[in-house]
Amino acid sequence: MAGEQLQVLNALDVAKTQWYHFTAIIIAGMGFFTDAYDLFCISLVTKLLGRIYYHVDGAEKPGTLPPNVSAAVNGVAFCGTLAGQLFFGWLGDKLGRKKVYGMTLMLMVICSIASGLSFGHTPKSVVATLCFFRFWLGFGIGGDYPLSATIMSEYANKKTRGAFIAAVFAMQGFGILAGGIFAIIISSTFKARFDAPSYEVDALRSTVPQADYVWRIILMVGALPAALTYYWRMKMPETARYTALVAKNAKQAASDMSKVLQMDIEAEPQKIEQLEREKSKFGLFSKEFAKRHGLHLLGTTTTWFLLDIAFYSQNLFQKDIFSAIGWIPSAKTMNALEEVFRIARAQTLIALCSTVPGYWFTVAFIDKMGRFAIQLMGFFFMTVFMFALAIPYDHWTHKDNRIGFVIMYSLTFFFANFGPNATTFVVPAEIFPARLRSTCHGISAASGKLGAMVGAFGFLYLAQNKDKAKADAGYPAGIGVKNSLLILGVVNALGFLFTFLVPESKGKSLEEMSGEHEDNGAEGEAELSSSTNHRTLPVA
Repeated sequence: MAGEQLQVLNALDVAKTQWYHFTAIIIAGMGFFTDAYDLFCISLVTKLLGRIYYHVDGAEKPGTLPPNVSAAVNGVAFCGTLAGQLFFGWLGDKLGRKKVYGMTLMLMVICSIASGLSFGHTPKSVVATLCFFRFWLGFGIGGDYPLSATIMSEYANKKTRGAFIAAVFAMQGFGILAGGIFAIIISSTFKARFDAPSYEVDALRSTVPQADYVWRIILMVGALPAALTYYWRMKMPETARYTALVAKNAKQAASDMSKVLQMDIEAEPQKIEQLEREKSKFGLFSKEFAKRHGLHLLGTTTTWFLLDIAFYSQNLFQKDIFSAIGWIPSAKTMNALEEVFRIARAQTLIALCSTVPGYWFTVAFIDKMGRFAIQLMGFFFMTVFMFALAIPYDHWTHKDNRIGFVIMYSLTFFFANFGPNATTFVVPAEIFPARLRSTCHGISAASGKLGAMVGAFGFLYLAQNKDKAKADAGYPAGIGVKNSLLILGVVNALGFLFTFLVPESKGKSLEEMSGEHEDNGAEGEAELSSSTNHRTLPVA
């Protein structure tokens, strides 16, 4: 190595698991809890929005959002998230993780409340206002991705770093679960208080005026967990790796971590100056970055992109799958609040049975099996189960077989979360240099959200019935659920292949992975090569 590791960084790497680790997980994790609640709760209320704002007198079925409106309401937060991941990822490397962290949180609180207060005299103006605030909500959520991951990776020790970052991400599962449970409670409460007939009995009275409060309350409650953690986020000191390696303030880094670790740490300003002289200052768009980390960035962006096409398309049309297999009855046989209750119950059951357990399996095994093995395994089983759902799809739609369908569908989700959904979040926070870490994580995450947009927008259309008469109102004929699932199987298979570009970071320090203490000479390059290619198959 060109220079020994700083004492403050070594102290973090070898620190025993202690209270401050769990504090960091909770503080960063509550942001992710909020992110998941805010992103996924919209799928619980889109049917309700259609009934309230797009009711057609005399229609056989309840009102639904027109295709372009549905795509906008479901997908606009993803557009904001993508922009936020790029912007706040870059800003986190320029201004510091802590400072930018507070900005993203306040944006999430304000826009969650504003989403629920969406106003207007016409359906179009209400939806336009909702979309405006959900874009900026997504912008704040986007910043949470690179900053939460980077802060946790820079605080963690190298022995259990994977589990700590995965635990932050696993809070997403509780956010999805909380959204479903809260929607069940609110819809049940309103249903008991304001009884209404089904749509086929009385179309107009099936949607009570008070139903307009239901979707607003569900959206606004997302502000609570974010607001509750703001104070604790602001009390967290800046990460030592940013303070020492990027801001070059050895004294501050040592002082902050002395308090956190409750031990004396030497400042070592001379060593920082020495490292600064020896280290090559390559930028994101330099040939040196392309040579050292180009394939790694390609690996993290492509795997996250492919994973999110499958993951978000499943989440967004799962309520339609539940309808197809009979978990949710035909819309006209229910009133508006009953439909919200049924959709929320189905999403909660899936979250409880497969989503939440999958995340925590990753937390338990990521530092034993390694990131590479878990990601490869996850993509493999997602491919297998997706094809197992798609090829005999007609078999699964029969009433006697629908429980089998739900089990297979749950297993697909389980291996998404005990697999690439968690590892694609963890790895970009570990393998890039400190001065580019948040930016590269933001780029990787934004690539994922681009995939989510493909899934969210594309599958609203693709999953429609081949017979236009049987398609949802306003939609053209699609390729059907069966063919959509086949396409998702192919997408997962591609994710399996691109995983071979991603290095294994289990048990290594962040500086070892990024090659930050190496000379520009052959020794540095050789060491980086050996540190990043140590796994089953070498990088080509």
